[in-house]
Amino acid sequence: MGDSLQSPSQTSGPLFGFALMFDGSDEAVPPEHPGAVRIEGAVIDGDGQPVAWPECFLEFWHGEQWARTRTDPGGVYRVVVRKPEAEPMPDGTVAAPHVNVAVFARGLLKQVLTRVYFPDEQAANDADPVLEAVPAEDRPLLVATRDGDHLRFDIHLQGENETPFFAF
Repeated sequence: MGDSLQSPSQTSGPLFGFALMFDGSDEAVPPEHPGAVRIEGAVIDGDGQPVAWPECFLEFWHGEQWARTRTDPGGVYRVVVRKPEAEPMPDGTVAAPHVNVAVFARGLLKQVLTRVYFPDEQAANDADPVLEAVPAEDRPLLVATRDGDHLRFDIHLQGENETPFFAF
């Protein structure tokens, strides 16, 4: 089809990158804040290749905290958030501590939504109503792993180890 221009739904970086990121947008809280945790990971496409900026950015939020970050040339993102507390749901169940994640990337007509759960909350994770709705074999794909001084959470957009995504 030749050299056609990409529309906003076909790209995340070249059209919007200059306006979306700002100094500190990758920190929902400062790194020294009590309860702050750094989460790093790679965004991987269906062919096992990293999705690098300008083709990918992510948003992380829970409650009033929010952060936006981009992937680097190797497809790796870094973000600092405050680990939230477990919270009661309207039906009386308790949601395990988690952070919501939106991934905007090439090949996606709309962002995809997922969650990252914390590895030190096994009992809460086991009782979380959202995790219970995910097939048992896929639940570990939503729990970050400890990697030195930070948590690791890779996001696979398709293929083997595809991250579970949610419709909200």
